[in-house]
Amino acid sequence: MKTLIRTTVALGALAFGAAAFAQSAAKELVVWHAYRAAEKAAFEKVLENFAKTPAAKGFKVSPLAIPYDAYADKISAAVPRGKGPDVFIYAQDRLGGWIEAGKTVEPIDFFVDKATRDRLLPGMIDAMTYKGGVWGLPINYKMPTLIYNKDLVKTPPKTTGEMIQIAKGLTNAQSGRYGLAYWFTNFYFHSALMNAFGGSVFDKSGKLTLNSPANVASLNQMMTWYKKDGVMPTEPSEALIASMFNEGKAAMVINGPWFVGDIDKKINVGFAPLPVVDATKKPLRPWMTIEGAYIAASSAHKDVAYELVKYLTSEEAGLVLAIEGRQLHTNKAIYANPKVSGDPVLKAFREQLDNAEPMPNRPEMTMVWSPATTAMNKIVKGNATPEAALKEAAGTVQDSINALRKTK
Repeated sequence: MKTLIRTTVALGALAFGAAAFAQSAAKELVVWHAYRAAEKAAFEKVLENFAKTPAAKGFKVSPLAIPYDAYADKISAAVPRGKGPDVFIYAQDRLGGWIEAGKTVEPIDFFVDKATRDRLLPGMIDAMTYKGGVWGLPINYKMPTLIYNKDLVKTPPKTTGEMIQIAKGLTNAQSGRYGLAYWFTNFYFHSALMNAFGGSVFDKSGKLTLNSPANVASLNQMMTWYKKDGVMPTEPSEALIASMFNEGKAAMVINGPWFVGDIDKKINVGFAPLPVVDATKKPLRPWMTIEGAYIAASSAHKDVAYELVKYLTSEEAGLVLAIEGRQLHTNKAIYANPKVSGDPVLKAFREQLDNAEPMPNRPEMTMVWSPATTAMNKIVKGNATPEAALKEAAGTVQDSINALRKTK
């Protein structure tokens, strides 16, 4: 009898333990991200703060940092199979593709209320919108602006004419000094000039417009700066530009907040909005990447997952992410805080936001990068005219789009 009692108690304890474990597992919210260093620490602090709120409903929040190079593929492979997180963070450029693929991102129109929309900076929710539906909430943004050496440039230029005039006075190609340096062979960085000329990759209906006259005109302008004015270095790259800026061999650069950490502390650095293009009377408008928080379609805890997503856009979370993680947060109220408004980096990129455009989130966008990069290099090396290079690139992209549509 004692043996039977002991066995019964043991089995009961095992059953209770299994139930407790299952309940514990069920009360966990898994979050994927690709942050490192200060951004990672600030983000995980925000998750800890959320877990203490009533909205968390007692859930444990477990972050997992994924190496960036493998991150997008891991989401595409794991989430549709139910092997991924409850919430994941990523920029908007992959959003359309994940939605079209299905079983990856949960639509959240039902959850999003007016108060949540109203707390966000203008245009941010648009990047999370696809075919009229909202699929995530934006939490931070990044785009290039003008970064300059104050010891070389006393007053930042208001127009591209002024920019080139200043750059000419500071350029000495023989000694490797240039007045202006940016990765002009990279289509992402060229977007600022393309948008200022009224160009685009797709029109509002989704039609490919890569080889439009406006895009050609923007490339002709870039080549004028490079070849005729001679104010930019050959074969630019992110590493080369950083090295030149730190050595005082590049007076002005066009780059994003990710570049700031590479600037040597000895440089007397300044920031200014990108100038107005003389030819169009419109400012340079760079593409902006906006990171969103998305609910995985396979999540079993969508209500709590949305509460976390919403919390990430709050002023409370935004101040931690901005002040401690140096992120450009999407909550407009944080910019009234002196610790944010008084930060020259955060202030500068917030000002550039007024003249920036969200990068397209259409699934076809992934097919553009390689042909566009090839075209840019052909143009710069003199192997093709802008018209011919863009025509060829547009044909390649359109073939890829047609092939994609046939498989559906």
